[in-house]
Amino acid sequence: MASAAEQLQQNMSLGSFGKAKELQQRILFTIGILIVYRIGTFIPIPGVDPVQYAAMFQGQSGIIDWFNVIGGGAVERMAIFALNVMPYISASIIMQLMTATVPSLEKLKKDGGEAGRKQINQYSRYLTVLLATGQAAAIAIGMNTVNADGNSLALDPGPIFLTSTIVTLVGGTMLLLWLGEQVTARGVGNGISLIIFAGIIAAVPGILGGALQSAEANSNFMPMLIGLTLVTIGLFLVVFIERSQRRLLVQYPKRQQGNKMVGGDTQYLPLKVNTAGVIPPIFASSLLLLPATAAGFQSQTSGGWLDVVVAYLGPGTPLFLSLYAAMIIFFCFFYTSIVFNPEENADNLRKHGGFLPGIRPGARTAEYLDYVLSRLTFVGALYLTLICLVPMLPMFGGGNMALGGTSILIVVSVTMDTITQVQSHLLAHQYEGLIKKSKLRGRKR
Repeated sequence: MASAAEQLQQNMSLGSFGKAKELQQRILFTIGILIVYRIGTFIPIPGVDPVQYAAMFQGQSGIIDWFNVIGGGAVERMAIFALNVMPYISASIIMQLMTATVPSLEKLKKDGGEAGRKQINQYSRYLTVLLATGQAAAIAIGMNTVNADGNSLALDPGPIFLTSTIVTLVGGTMLLLWLGEQVTARGVGNGISLIIFAGIIAAVPGILGGALQSAEANSNFMPMLIGLTLVTIGLFLVVFIERSQRRLLVQYPKRQQGNKMVGGDTQYLPLKVNTAGVIPPIFASSLLLLPATAAGFQSQTSGGWLDVVVAYLGPGTPLFLSLYAAMIIFFCFFYTSIVFNPEENADNLRKHGGFLPGIRPGARTAEYLDYVLSRLTFVGALYLTLICLVPMLPMFGGGNMALGGTSILIVVSVTMDTITQVQSHLLAHQYEGLIKKSKLRGRKR
């Protein structure tokens, strides 16, 4: 008779998906939320001059162009969802860093249990409001400023425009945060990640269309073909590396329990090659591109040292590329040290009786875990640097971040995570079916 695992493997098909009504409802709910999000990216902020803003946006690049792709074109249209969920992403990263460095937050995370986790999430929401308010205020002030020609991005500059713009942008971010939490709880996948994923996917046709028009105008399709080839290779490389891991053998000794010997199991401790994920390039690009972006907003009213900043720290310049690579590598090691603590993991193994073959439990295990993780992180840092820097080299567009390595990383990671969750729901549905069948057989007997 086939085992339960074999039966599940045989029944994992389209037929099982058709019977999983709860999974279908979750997918439909997720699609509905994403449709609401896409509608919001087309609703403009009240009081913005569309002609003046379109002229200003045409001259922008760098982080504004990248945020526009992340937001599915909301920045280009200055929609109510222009800030997207990036303030929440930044707040979450900051809270993770503070949790590892502030003793009270570290104790709350370790000893607080579920209540502590909810409290930290609440702090992240408060910080999201602060960050979103700061970003919205900067955007509102920039659009409210009257340049030397007497023009402004606001139809009626003044305190009313400033207040309404800040409230609209902050409200849009918090609404997206709520929608993302609803998807996580009642849909499929991580809601916040899926919102970013939907924005990138929605921007891809426009990017490809613009590249095609540029190729037709110049009668040269070679750069476009090279770009598509690099994106394809990048996708395969990202999928391969993101699924790669170093599995360390963990053994548990046998112990006497009554008249039986129990234990003696063998498990694996998986260490991902890219433990830091997409955090390092997001942090590095945000920090490096903010000066150039601020200079771009103030270019009509200021000059001097701002022009020097744009010249030397603009995307694609040698200084920018060098600093970008160095910061990606730094944040890879820094963030990995936060999310994976060798001493803590070695202590957990010792408490549960597990050990690495040939390695003494305790300090020696922690040293070995740190040794392996450091070398994996070095490979992961080189991989992230390669993925993120190649699209920005002059020969491949010189600073084009619209569909660069960070976007590819996000798309691949979210796709893999969502597929895994769908498979988990199908597996749970199959288990429920097997349990019902076993109960029916037991009653017949």
